[in-house]
Amino acid sequence: MKFLKYLPAIAAVLLGVLFIMSGVVVLLSLVEMPPPPEGRPAGHFMAALGPTGYINFVKVLEILGGVLVDIPKTRNLGLLVLGPIIVNILAFHPFIMLGEGLLSPPIILITVIPHYLLWTERERFGGLVR
Repeated sequence: MKFLKYLPAIAAVLLGVLFIMSGVVVLLSLVEMPPPPEGRPAGHFMAALGPTGYINFVKVLEILGGVLVDIPKTRNLGLLVLGPIIVNILAFHPFIMLGEGLLSPPIILITVIPHYLLWTERERFGGLVR
């Protein structure tokens, strides 16, 4: 059971890598993005955000948050940066995709891991709400 003390670090690295990879892939155009589905809310949403540069801004914040989560001393700051992004990802699926993809493994990971990290770091987060 000694491995349990490393579980928060493993979870943080996994979360950080997920967001870093997601940001780098889009910013460096490593994978060609599929066209948004035409005539559906997701297509309209992406058509509105893509040309404005907003997606690039979010991807930079994802990379920053991922790096901060990977560093133990800045983990809570990284969770603060990633929190609104995670909420937006979770809101996108039920409201815009009408539930499609909500139970996919990446969505489950980016929901469960931050909650676990918040729970393990709850004493250090206490100062923010006092």
